[in-house]
Amino acid sequence: MKTSKGWHISMGDMQIMPGSRHRPPMRKPMWIIVLVLFVCVFLMCAYIYPPHSSTACFFSSRGCKSISAWLPPVPARVYTDEEIASRAVIRDILSSPPIVSKNPKLAFMFLSPGDLPFERLWDKFFQGHEGKFSVYVHASKTKPVHESRYFVDRDIRSDQVVWGKISMVDAERRLLANALQDPDNMHFVLLSDSCVPLYNFDYVYNYLMYSNISFVDCFKDPGPHGNGRYSDHMLPEVEVKDFRKGAQWFSMKRQHAIIVMADNLYYSKFRDYCQPGLEGRNCIADEHYLPTFFQIVDPGGIANWSVTHVDWSERKWHPKSYREHDVTYELLRNITSIDVSIHVTSDEKREVQSWPCLWNGVQKPCYLFARKFTPETLDKLLHLFSNYSTP
Repeated sequence: MKTSKGWHISMGDMQIMPGSRHRPPMRKPMWIIVLVLFVCVFLMCAYIYPPHSSTACFFSSRGCKSISAWLPPVPARVYTDEEIASRAVIRDILSSPPIVSKNPKLAFMFLSPGDLPFERLWDKFFQGHEGKFSVYVHASKTKPVHESRYFVDRDIRSDQVVWGKISMVDAERRLLANALQDPDNMHFVLLSDSCVPLYNFDYVYNYLMYSNISFVDCFKDPGPHGNGRYSDHMLPEVEVKDFRKGAQWFSMKRQHAIIVMADNLYYSKFRDYCQPGLEGRNCIADEHYLPTFFQIVDPGGIANWSVTHVDWSERKWHPKSYREHDVTYELLRNITSIDVSIHVTSDEKREVQSWPCLWNGVQKPCYLFARKFTPETLDKLLHLFSNYSTP
């Protein structure tokens, strides 16, 4: 009986105990794979769409950070000996107190193949302001015949200039070197033979002399006429992320003029690897050297736009030329009313980049000069000058 009862209890116990289940052999690893995939998707979403609200960043006591902030920092590039020396010199020049002159002057530097067809207009512009400006003329082809007394004996030793090549930059540096010899020259303006003033002298003088920046055109163009001209041979000193484009017609403070003359490192990269036809690229040195140089050494010290207006609406290799029938009071007023700088990239997107023209933090008209005016427009400009040049 005991044996039978014990068997009955044992059987009851077995019935109460849950029976063993058949589990698929891959179920546990499958859940692990699903969990790993979920975490990966979450991390990818967090990287692409980082949270911006403080409530969404409860997991971080220091606010929202992208995944890149959690990764080890990218090792800093080691500078070459030449870069260290160049940066030391440039940093020392920029940190030195600006030279104070009792008679600060503007240096007007004309880059021309020969004669200056608008000398009579510039003569009218300069009259009555003797002692506040200097004139320098670089004539690359023929010695000019001057009509204005302000241009007589102001020719510097010049050399041949070829469009698109480093000789254009050489001519600019040659003008700067001559103008820097006068310690009273505080601001340096590069102009062409087709440039004309848009305002009277006093307005131009005050605009440039009391600005806290230099007016060097500079923007990033990812297209074929921008970064498409970059060469890896410029590495390591010039990286593609710093490669910039801009008009060559600049206006810069004395300290910036000095560091341009002190530079050989970055200049040599453009001299050797930025020229038309090199490696199948049409790199134009005067459109890239100064914008890239200042992007590297003092990006906050330039305006990123030029004070010289030019019309590229025809989308050709050269800007629009103004002829006699184009010159009207309305044209000149329209140019002087522009207070936003606009650049268009050369890629398929044709991205329009625009920013206000800020003078010491205040939005003002962008342009003090304009080009390209043909010689036949001189008489019209002389007639209109006193009307359109007053702010």
